[in-house]
Amino acid sequence: MSPSISTTKKLMRLGIAITLFWLFIALFSPLLQIIGVLQDPTELLSNMPREAPSISHLLGTDIRGYDVLSRTLIGSQAALKVVFLSTIFSLVIGVPSGLISGYLGGKLDKFLMFLMDTIYTIPGLLLSVTLSFILGKGIVNIAIAVSIAYVPQYYRIIRNHTNSIKNQLFIEAAQAIGATPRTILYRYLFLNVIQNVPVVFTLNAADAILVLGGLGFLGLGLPEEVAEWGHDLKEALPSLSTGIWWTTLFPGLAMTSMVVGLSLIGEGISEIFIPSLRNENK
Repeated sequence: MSPSISTTKKLMRLGIAITLFWLFIALFSPLLQIIGVLQDPTELLSNMPREAPSISHLLGTDIRGYDVLSRTLIGSQAALKVVFLSTIFSLVIGVPSGLISGYLGGKLDKFLMFLMDTIYTIPGLLLSVTLSFILGKGIVNIAIAVSIAYVPQYYRIIRNHTNSIKNQLFIEAAQAIGATPRTILYRYLFLNVIQNVPVVFTLNAADAILVLGGLGFLGLGLPEEVAEWGHDLKEALPSLSTGIWWTTLFPGLAMTSMVVGLSLIGEGISEIFIPSLRNENK
């Protein structure tokens, strides 16, 4: 095993550990809240605003009196929900359309290529901001707004790979024995073109967290009562100039660590499991 691959595996394990940590927090933070370890993230009237980290509030309180620790930990729920839904939505649309377009070709292929290229030319955050205006706030609406920008990436990868292997002998053999286009697409082509998708999936998941944070910072994300890192950073920004650092530091670290974890997984997959990419980097 080369030193570069060994280092990549170590970084990938670190990314998996970070991601599993936040997944554990998202799953079990409601239980921690029930047993009293975490305060209700919507509770503010009983807290002193802008209180520095102390025994009663380990990460302090923000300008409204929210407990920063509970908002930071429970904010992982919103991030992971949007990440999961947005990437699933983009996969469900991008992968089948890429398969059909690459295999059938013709006018349908030209139309889908034009549509996807049009979407791809629009910056992802700008497209998400526009769609969030139209769809409104909420987990599902924001996930849809975020996912649209990722569809062309899955479409391009699947379409180009499908187009490159649809004339190979095993596909011609399947056609010769009378296999239907649907059978060829999902039995013979799908497993051969899907191997690059996990890399894009993890990198898009990392990007989705940043887009969600950007929407929350602009006030276009989730409802204000929902703990969400981007919104909390927006609320904390005016206090930063007065020396109140804890309201920005901890939500910012949480967002950064989750993005880094998912990015390390994506880079590790691309280096270890995709030989063509690994050979290019030698």
